[in-house]
Amino acid sequence: MHISDGVLSLEWCITWYLISAIFIALGIREIKQKQKKDPKYLPTLAMMGAAIFVIAVWHIPVPVTGSCSHPIGTPMAAIVVGPFATVVISFIALIFHAFLAHGGITTLGANTISMGIVGTFSGYLVYKATKKFLPLWIAAGLAGFFGDILTYLTTALELALSLNPDSILQHWLIYSLGFVPTQLPLAIAEFAFTAGIIGYIAEKRPQLIDIGVMPSG
Repeated sequence: MHISDGVLSLEWCITWYLISAIFIALGIREIKQKQKKDPKYLPTLAMMGAAIFVIAVWHIPVPVTGSCSHPIGTPMAAIVVGPFATVVISFIALIFHAFLAHGGITTLGANTISMGIVGTFSGYLVYKATKKFLPLWIAAGLAGFFGDILTYLTTALELALSLNPDSILQHWLIYSLGFVPTQLPLAIAEFAFTAGIIGYIAEKRPQLIDIGVMPSG
């Protein structure tokens, strides 16, 4: 998922940065709102940020795409601290990843879009939709699985838009298929650990799950 510097065109780097900035601004607002309501929110937010950093820093190179595969952890964080706040901590985690030669600064916006926004919100919405009729731990696991898969479909699209503007759909398919051998097992693993962690939190600290709500106002 982490696209390195020099891969995307300048125009697309700027575009992804601008879109990311909107979500980051909303995330900062969400964090301020939650902090006023619950003094324990910031420590929980920091814990989720650290989890995303650790989960997403372990990667497998994918030669076909010029990128890499790894779990994301953002659906799990969104269930606990909220989706917009998760965008902010994902952005911060990706900055640290870039300094570890994992991703890049010019592509930080693009990587935030795929992991911090698409992965977060798709997983969160799957969780919200399925927990109405499935056990909570399964809903959380599905959030992790689909958030992970959609992150990589988004990365493939970002690559195709920038590198192959004359054959976007064809190369989107090629790049997406390039991720399958490494990403599908990781998505299954993400199902397992998201289900396990959220299930444990729901049993031991259920009040933390209630933190993860959409901002109002």
